[in-house]
Amino acid sequence: MKKHILIADKIAHSGIEFLEEQEGFEVETHAGLDEAELRARIPSCHAVIVRSGTRVTARAIDAARMLQVIGRAGIGVDNIDVDRATERGIAVLNTPDANATTTAELTLAHILSLSRSLPQADRSVRNGEWKRTQFVGAELANKRLGIVGYGTIGRIVAARAKALQMHVAAYDPFVTQDVFAADGVEAMGLDELVASADYLTLHCPLNDKTRGIVNAARIRAMRPGARLINCARGGLVEELALFEALKSGHLAGAALDVFENEPPRDSPLLRLDNIVFTPHLGASTHEAQDAAGREIARQVAVYLQTGEPINAINLPPVSAEEMIKLRPYLTLARRLGKLLGPMIQEPIRQLDVVLSGDAAARDIRPVSIEGLAGLLSAHMSAPINRVNAMHLARQQGISLVESRCSEHPDYHTTVALCAHHGDRTTTVEGTLFDRRHPRLVRINNYEIEAVLDGHLLLTRHRDQPGVIAAISTLLAERRINISRMQLGITSGSDQAIAVVGISTPVDEELLHAVSAIPAVSKVAQVSL
Repeated sequence: MKKHILIADKIAHSGIEFLEEQEGFEVETHAGLDEAELRARIPSCHAVIVRSGTRVTARAIDAARMLQVIGRAGIGVDNIDVDRATERGIAVLNTPDANATTTAELTLAHILSLSRSLPQADRSVRNGEWKRTQFVGAELANKRLGIVGYGTIGRIVAARAKALQMHVAAYDPFVTQDVFAADGVEAMGLDELVASADYLTLHCPLNDKTRGIVNAARIRAMRPGARLINCARGGLVEELALFEALKSGHLAGAALDVFENEPPRDSPLLRLDNIVFTPHLGASTHEAQDAAGREIARQVAVYLQTGEPINAINLPPVSAEEMIKLRPYLTLARRLGKLLGPMIQEPIRQLDVVLSGDAAARDIRPVSIEGLAGLLSAHMSAPINRVNAMHLARQQGISLVESRCSEHPDYHTTVALCAHHGDRTTTVEGTLFDRRHPRLVRINNYEIEAVLDGHLLLTRHRDQPGVIAAISTLLAERRINISRMQLGITSGSDQAIAVVGISTPVDEELLHAVSAIPAVSKVAQVSL
């Protein structure tokens, strides 16, 4: 079956051609869809690609039945309901670097334009005036540029500004002091930066924490005569407070490429002469549009083909090469999680994931999330994968603790999952035979070797004659074949466990019959 890709906004033709050349894809292009039209087309889609025009709302995502990935040709994803996509296990990809240079250059253009009043001077000359003294500007050299958000765009702006001999300072809570020091940029707290900058430029995403980050209080704290530039997202700035500061002369000027509402038809800012506007042109160069279209096409294709999440908003990054190496461990972890889930019938507060031996050299986060996804799938009807596992775990109050051990006393590699529930813990541990085939090697303190495949019946029972015969008889009466059977015992205990491979799952009636065997204290089944 071919995978259906819907391109819902205009992207570079080279990107469309790339997708059409790939085997196994069916590409459909319909630009400018409204929500109803998108909802009508999305049920058959495995991927949707948009720019900033089409809104992928929660209602549209809920209408999807096979959607695996949403691609955004550009950096901002505020037109995509990322939370709902995550809940549904749908990856969201963007292209943060494709328009970085273009947006940084527009920022510098606005800084220069504000400093020399270029739009106002242009209008004056066109009106037949020659008012040279009215347009005395300000030099950039030796002025402080404050950058809020030190990602790719912020770093390009910093490098360009330093070439103009500006003093550059920045705020970003996710960037270390070493990075700032290596770039020759002064690290500051947000309020200190806002209060000290001659020019303040914004390059952070719009989310619940950054919405209104430049609010009335911070605008009042800015230096008299300072200038504000926003080429990031409109909701970062409280526009009414900016209007008052520009109108009063507290700020010398501002430049906006983005707005709270686009287009800003009724904004009072339009009445002011000391502000420069552009219509969301940050990514609008031929080079950036081509790069974003080609890149998002490639990323979506790679995700559908290999599962590698390049520039995923809601997935940890894993290279294609690492994904190949991880695949056996991911399979092992998920099957262990699916095995662990039915063994626990009360809320789980914590899952410990331990990688030992060769596994310890691998990236632990994808393995941990895969084990968590397997665990959750035992108790939840919604599809669970590595995109939504962490989100759903948090909703359930489950924390994830990860650790590594370089050596294992018995095996070259193991993955262990330990669930904490009530005042007890339940542990399963597995290994890879021939570094490919998942095997169970331990349940709690019981050593047991079992194939992690197919339908399994698990029991805990007294270690006495006749128990396995009784279980076999019940299965035989229902014409259910036993493919494998492994037993595990532990020193100093009269209890044993059994892992029985069966041809088909058993129903509730047969489960109840097995649990009614006098020696059996616990029974569960799982399909892997």
